[in-house]
Amino acid sequence: MFLFDSMLENAVKIGRLSVTEADGTKKTFGGKIPGPEVAIRFTDPSTEWRILLNPELKAPEAYMDGQMVVEQGTIHDLSRLFFVNRKNFDSGAMSRFRANLAHRLRFIQQYNPARRAKRNASAHYDIGEDIYRLFLDDDMQYSCAYFPNGDETLEEAQTAKKRHIAAKLRIADGQRILDIGCGWGGMGLYLAHLADVEVLGITLSERQLAVARRRAEILGVSDRVRFELRDYRALTEKFDRIVSVGMLEHVGAPFLKPYFQTVHDRLAEGGVALIHSISTMAPPSGSAPFLHKYIFPGGYTPALSETMTAVELSELWLLDCEIWRVHYGKTLAEWRRRFLEKRDIAASIMDERFCRMWELYLSLCEATFIYGNSNVFQLQLGLERDVVPLSRDYIAAEEKRLAAQEESFLARVVASAHAALDDPAGTPALARGGTRLLEAVK
Repeated sequence: MFLFDSMLENAVKIGRLSVTEADGTKKTFGGKIPGPEVAIRFTDPSTEWRILLNPELKAPEAYMDGQMVVEQGTIHDLSRLFFVNRKNFDSGAMSRFRANLAHRLRFIQQYNPARRAKRNASAHYDIGEDIYRLFLDDDMQYSCAYFPNGDETLEEAQTAKKRHIAAKLRIADGQRILDIGCGWGGMGLYLAHLADVEVLGITLSERQLAVARRRAEILGVSDRVRFELRDYRALTEKFDRIVSVGMLEHVGAPFLKPYFQTVHDRLAEGGVALIHSISTMAPPSGSAPFLHKYIFPGGYTPALSETMTAVELSELWLLDCEIWRVHYGKTLAEWRRRFLEKRDIAASIMDERFCRMWELYLSLCEATFIYGNSNVFQLQLGLERDVVPLSRDYIAAEEKRLAAQEESFLARVVASAHAALDDPAGTPALARGGTRLLEAVK
C-alpha cells in the first residue's frame, strides 16, 4: 500500500525493517545505518490501513491478535527499531495531528475522580498476584529500582531504592508516616523496621491490600503498620512523613494540583514528603494509546514542568529534585527477562494474547527509558525551607547507616511476601483467564 510504504520509507533510517504483506509481497525499508534488523509478516490485508491511521495503538493490537507476526528478531527488536527512529515517525503530518489531538483530549482521558480511580487501579493491579510474582523482586516492588553502581541485582537495586528514599525522609522514632499507593506493602514495612514509627499505607487495589495486611501480621507489626483501602483525597490526618512511589502516574493531569494540595494539607509542621514518579524530558502531552487502553487506564506520566506548577500552587517548598535517567530501563530489562523465562507459566494462568500484550508492554516501556524521552524524578517537599540540611551530603551518610540495619530484616521481609502470597486465607483467589484484564479496561 503506497501510503503505508511511504510512512516506513520516510521513518526507518536506522536499522532495517522487512515487511511481507498478506498477499506475499515483500518489501524492505532502511538498511543504510546500522541498527535493529526485524522482519514482520501481516496475516490480514486490512492491518496496514489500521496501523497507518493509528500506529501506536493498532500495531500493538495487530501483534496481540496475531495479525502481525515477527519472523526475524523479536518484538523487543521491533520496539527498539521504532524508538531509534521515533523522531522520523513523529514528524509526519498525521502523527502531529494525532499528538495535538491527544494533548487536547488528555484532561478527558485522565479525569480520575475517586470512583474511576478505583476502577482503573483494579484493572491493572487486581489481575492476580501470580503474574507479578513471575518478574518482580522478592519484596514485590513494582516501581523503578536504583542502580548506583550499575551492576546490582534487581533485589539489591530495589533495596537501594527504598534505602535512598528513607535517607531523604530522615526516618526517626515517633514519626507518623503516610504511604500513598502502598502496593504490596514493602515500602511501609521497610520504614517500620528502621525506626519505631507508625505507618498508614493506602491503596485502591483490594488484592494488594490483602497481601500487605497479611505481611504486616506475619512480621508482627500490624499494631503500628496499617494498610487501608482509601483514596488520598479522603484523608484528614496529619503526618510527619509522606512517601508516594509510583502513584503520581495514576493521578491524571486534572488532579495534579489537588494531589499536591493534599500533600500540603496532610503534612504536619516540620514534615517532609518524598514523591517518586515516572516523567519525561518533553513538554506535557497525552497518554500512550496502547498503555492507556490495555495497561494503565487513566494513567499519565506528568512532565516536570506541569508537576512543578502544581507544587508551586500548593505552597510547598521544593527541597530537592533528583532525576533518574536510565535506572527504569535497567529495571524493566530485568523484569522483561524474568517474564520471558516464565512465559509458559503466564500463558497457563492467563492466555497467549495476554502474554503478547504483557511482553509488548514491558518491551515498549524499557525502550522508552533507554532510547526515548522518559525518566524518573524524586521530589523532596516540605512546609518549611529548613526541615532538611542545606547540603545533600547527609543522604549518603544516612544510606550508609541504614544499610547496617537491613541484613536481619531483609530475609524476614522476603519470607513475609512469599507467605502472604501463598496463603489462600490471606489473599483472594487468583484471577484466571486472559479476558479478565481486557474486560476491566473497557
